Amino acid sequence: MHHLFRSVVFAGLVWCGQSAMATPDTELGWADLPDPSAQVFEDPYRDLRPEQFDDVLYVVRLRGRLQHDSVSGEERQKWQALLTETEDALAADGIDVDWLLDQREVVMERRRKAGTNGNPQFDGQTITLAGFAIPAPSDPDGRPVAYLVPERGMCSHMPPPPPNQMIRVRLNGDWTPSYFHEPVRLTGMLTIDPSAQNMMVVDGFMPMNATFQLETERVETLETEADKLEWKQRAADRIRAAGNRKTGGAKASE
Repeated sequence: MHHLFRSVVFAGLVWCGQSAMATPDTELGWADLPDPSAQVFEDPYRDLRPEQFDDVLYVVRLRGRLQHDSVSGEERQKWQALLTETEDALAADGIDVDWLLDQREVVMERRRKAGTNGNPQFDGQTITLAGFAIPAPSDPDGRPVAYLVPERGMCSHMPPPPPNQMIRVRLNGDWTPSYFHEPVRLTGMLTIDPSAQNMMVVDGFMPMNATFQLETERVETLETEADKLEWKQRAADRIRAAGNRKTGGAKASE
């Protein structure tokens, strides 16, 4: 009897353990994608007021001018006075210009990691994420491809997002975006797999640098009638603008 009881308890523990390991799809927001450990770092430039940042740039320009041998004595004297005045003003605010300039490459590398490093917690996980799909050329194996971004207009009327806010999506063939920035919710296997591609978007060639790749398993379109009307209006506006460029703005009837 005790043996039977222990067997039942053991089987129950095994079943519970398996249930705990079998997690459902993880619903993510875009803020979950960057590596949290790369987001908090010392950035002395971030603490500067706009006028202080302008003064630092001015110091760099003045020092560059003073390095040229072709500068006349009068110009050199004027620029040196301006340089001293600007450096003294920054020092009065507690800003060591030389130390600050030495930090440029360090800060650039920290910012690069903050914008490119992906969250390792979700590498290889099945996730669900909503965003705006941009159609892209198919892969060599024929699989349709798109890019997912967090905001409508990115990579066309707006700059591209940081790489860890862009996902290269390999679609399963059941669906492809019918226009730029089509709203969609995707489910699939997310991996940290950096990629870079230049492709034609609305306003010309755009670098598409993505930290992640998603192997799509399920697609849920979020398109509304307003989205369709907006896309049709934009297409009509582009055709009209192209016609105006060719005719110099003259109407077809003139």
